[in-house]
Order: sequence, then structure tokens, then C-alpha cells
Amino acid sequence: MSPAARGHLAMLTFSALVAGSFSLGAMIANEVAPAALMAARFWIAAAVIGAVAMATTGIPRSAAQAPWRYLVLGGLFGAYFVLMFEGLKTARPVSAAAVFTLTPVMSALFGYILLRQVTTARMALALAIGALGALWVIFRADWSAFRAFEIGGGEIVYFWGCVAHAIYTPMVRKLNRGESAVVFTFGMLVAGGAILTVYGWSDIIATDWATLPAIVWIGLFYVALFASAATFVLLQYATLYLPSAKVMAYTYLTPTWVICWEMALGNGAPAGLVLVGIALTVVALLILLKPEEELARSTAR
Repeated sequence: MSPAARGHLAMLTFSALVAGSFSLGAMIANEVAPAALMAARFWIAAAVIGAVAMATTGIPRSAAQAPWRYLVLGGLFGAYFVLMFEGLKTARPVSAAAVFTLTPVMSALFGYILLRQVTTARMALALAIGALGALWVIFRADWSAFRAFEIGGGEIVYFWGCVAHAIYTPMVRKLNRGESAVVFTFGMLVAGGAILTVYGWSDIIATDWATLPAIVWIGLFYVALFASAATFVLLQYATLYLPSAKVMAYTYLTPTWVICWEMALGNGAPAGLVLVGIALTVVALLILLKPEEELARSTAR
């Protein structure tokens, strides 16, 4: 399997794990302050990834060069998660998911600004098809639900979080100096945890951690271990081998995975028409899976 193919597989897994954070995150968003929750999330994930790094590749001294890089990346991803949970306090899940589908397009824009990555016509078509499919799934093929969509304060807050997420993706490739995905992720998590601890210190000390409901701890450890530690490594790896637009295109699969999570949690199955949206997202990904150079050869024939 080529590095690019492994990058695609990493992002497929990424989208499934991230979807779980939406379902579980919605259950704990109002139980604890977002800054305090995210600080704990980053430190738990940092401990896990640090242990993995020490047990495998080790953490070379060279990884400590230019530590400001980790502060930039940790700040961007920390901002995304804090703004996500802040936005979900008032935003409807459907509206928030719709905002999230803007991330791939913004990532393509920042990929060009920061790395001069050009989004080809084929990639643009795939992004458009993926966006249409994602919206179809998000609104469950209900045109009246789409027409009723309104932008509120929560959606605006979350939008700025998505901007931070879109900038983060090309910045990983720009700032990486040969560090492995695990080591680079560890540095970012430590930096992000430090930033969030300083930013949310008042919320952290004000939280009665001992009396939090069990669901909060379940959700916290899920988002820390699976939706943070694992997905950070997957995202770091994929961004080293795939263009930013292709990496973030996998976010279009998130609504589909969320439906799977909701069904697993006993919240019912979607209507048959929703499968049309799922099919569109799959078509978009199949378009993206074919390398540009392979397409050029087939066209030349």
C-alpha cells in the first residue's frame, strides 16, 4: 500500500472516530466548561501519545527545535475544540454539522495560501459533490428542514472554530521538519494542553471534578483517547502525504458516521432518501482516490 493510500485509510478511520465525539460530546457539552474539558482532554491524550512515542520511535532531541511550531498548532486545534463546544451550547446539531461541511473548502483555500497547493477542477468537483451529499445527510433529505436553516450565535462561534481547523491542516505540513506523526502530535498536544490550562484555569479550578456524572468521564476519555490522541496521529500522518483539500474532504463522511453512531445508540435509522446523500459522499471520495498523475496518463491515451 502506497503512502498516499495509507493516508486515505487514515482519514477514513479519522472520520469515523470524530463522528463519535459529536454524539458523545452533545451529551456532556453543558456539564462542564469547554476550556476545562478540553484542557483535560489534551493532557490525557498527551500522556497516551507520549507513552506510545517513548515505547516506539522515542522522542529525539531534534523534535524540540523551534518549539513555537507546537504552540501554533496546539493553539489552532485547541481553539477549534473550545469554540466547537461553546457553539454547541446554543447551536442546533443540524446547523453545526452544516457549518462543519465548510471546512474542506476553507482548507483548500488555506492550502493554496500557505503551501501553494492547487485544487484541480476534479478535486473541486469532488468537494462540491461531497458538500451536497453531506448536506443531504445532515438535513435527512428534508427540504423544509433545509429552508428553515438559520444562522445563530452558536453557529457563528463554531464557524470560527472551523476556520482554525482549516488553517491547522496545511500548517502541519508547513511546520513539520521530518518528525514522525506520533512525535509531532505529542508536541502539539503538550503545547495545546499548556495553552488551554492557562486560558481555562479559572474554569478548571471551579469545576468539581469528583462529582461529575459518569457520562462526562466516559465522554472525556473517548474524546481524549479516540477522538483526540488517535485522530491527531491519523490527521498528522495523512497531511504529510495528501493535499489539504483531500484530507479535509473526509469530513463530509462525518454526518454519515454520526447516523451510524445514533443508530448504535438506539436513536433510530434514517429515511431511505438519506442514502442518496451517503452515495454522493462516497462518489466524491472515489473521485479523490484516483491520483492526479494516473488521471493524466489515462486522459493522454
